[in-house]
Amino acid sequence: MTQLQGARVAILVSDLFEQVELTEPKKALEEAGAEVVLVATQPGTVRGLHHAEPGDRFEVGQLLSQAEADEYDALMLPGGTFNADALRIEPQAQQLVRSFQAAGKPIGVICHGPWLLVSAGLATGRTLTSWPSLKDDIVNAGAHWIDREVVRDRNWVSSRKPDDLPAFNRELLQLISEQLAQRQGAVAQAQGNRQPGASAPR
Repeated sequence: MTQLQGARVAILVSDLFEQVELTEPKKALEEAGAEVVLVATQPGTVRGLHHAEPGDRFEVGQLLSQAEADEYDALMLPGGTFNADALRIEPQAQQLVRSFQAAGKPIGVICHGPWLLVSAGLATGRTLTSWPSLKDDIVNAGAHWIDREVVRDRNWVSSRKPDDLPAFNRELLQLISEQLAQRQGAVAQAQGNRQPGASAPR
């Protein structure tokens, strides 16, 4: 199993997200050892949906207005039409995903979630998938859209729908694990370079 001890992952939602697209990645991340924080546009609780049927309520861990990319190792964006449509026009949500992207941190996105990446101006030149009805939006934003259960493009992992969650979870955990290993390796190298007697950089 991929080990993510020490990782901290934000899941960003508004109200009325597709519930399984939050709960299944959250479960996979936590089972791998990550801390998962539900970041939302409103305090208190947010509600999921099972397609068109009301779902459960979930406690918000941090307000979007207080969230910073440097607090987290990765970001996950569930789908759901209402949720994604609300987030894409939220300036603070756009700024948060831009900050994750600027830092090169993993971003996992599924179903209608890519709307936020499009509205934040991040889709140009990227390759991703989504719920099929988003294809035109994604292509018009300058991205390459593929009808595949999971697509990994650099620091992004994307999937189409709940049926794709096993593949999505696998690739997202692998991406976060790789980035953690790279960061730990860089820290160890930097510490080694500071040891007495270490060769000075030439």
